[in-house]
Amino acid sequence: MSQSHELKPEETKSEDIKPELLYVSVKNWALEDRPREKLMMKGASALSDSELLAILIGSGTREKSAVQVCQDILGEADNDLNKLARYNVSDLTQFKGIGPAKAITIVAALELGRRRKNTGAQEIKKTSRSRDAYQVLYPKLTDLNHEEIWA
Repeated sequence: MSQSHELKPEETKSEDIKPELLYVSVKNWALEDRPREKLMMKGASALSDSELLAILIGSGTREKSAVQVCQDILGEADNDLNKLARYNVSDLTQFKGIGPAKAITIVAALELGRRRKNTGAQEIKKTSRSRDAYQVLYPKLTDLNHEEIWA
């Protein structure tokens, strides 16, 4: 369980405040700002990418909320979900607060998203235009970490 770190004004000066001390547990957030509750009230589209990922990982660290941990991960991926989809379990476990179980959850969710994209591509049976080929091949190749040539 995460603990909240609160600062008392008389104990600190603004130059003494370190970013890691500004952490406030999600449990102490306003109800409508908590990712799970926000999703229930406003729908998934109302959440940021980091809030959606935070729901997947469930908790952060003693220093950072799950949302902050996910902001770090997304920041490293240049806030690009396609780049994040190329991360493997080993890449994700390099982030403080992400162990194998959380990394596997993220990789699995991104794989489901990739498979969802592939569903529409399978409906095309005949490829007679470059656009048809693009629609079939893009979902299969977009998240690869290596180059492939198909003939």
